[in-house]
Amino acid sequence: QFSFQENGWGASLAERLVRKCDVVNRGLSGYNTRWAKLILPRLISKSTGAESTVAVTIFFGANDSALKDLNPKQHVPLEEYAANLKSMIQYLKSVDITEDRIILITPPPLQELAWEKECLAKGDKLNRRNATTGEYAQACVQVARDCGTDVLDLWTLMQKNQDFASYLSDGLHLSTKGNSFLAAQLWSRLEKKLSALPSLLPYWRDVDHTNPEASLL
Repeated sequence: QFSFQENGWGASLAERLVRKCDVVNRGLSGYNTRWAKLILPRLISKSTGAESTVAVTIFFGANDSALKDLNPKQHVPLEEYAANLKSMIQYLKSVDITEDRIILITPPPLQELAWEKECLAKGDKLNRRNATTGEYAQACVQVARDCGTDVLDLWTLMQKNQDFASYLSDGLHLSTKGNSFLAAQLWSRLEKKLSALPSLLPYWRDVDHTNPEASLL
């Protein structure tokens, strides 16, 4: 949901793709795969132009991996998380969005000290662990392998930078730097699919002003 905020990764992709295609944000803050699986048919269907969909990203795990005892509302068991991702992929395929157009994104790493401060400020205990999030990231990567989709392993890639905390605004959610990192990594996977798309309508200098119908209709 936050991807279309200022400097968000979704907004960055939308800017790159102006006059090529629309970037549609269907992210829902706080949701997990259990809920997403249920609402996916409402968000994407054959009647909403699935045949003209160039790519779909599925980005879940940060909420699913919340610790069951401390955050039972968002927590989803690891095996169910993987099954839910597979179910969403199968649904997309059923509406003619093939696996080569699907990109899974793992949850980013968790900076526990920063997130613990956020939890304590609300009177809660630390309700996530980076090692646990890593298990969900690994499961996401495995689902992609099993289903033949692409995957962006954000959890692993971000931790190649020792100071991965700078990618996160509060230990959990992406900072401006984290959004930029995700946008760049995603674009490297999307560029081949999308760079060949034609521009929608001609550049204004190419419009015949004496006979605009010839250029525009």
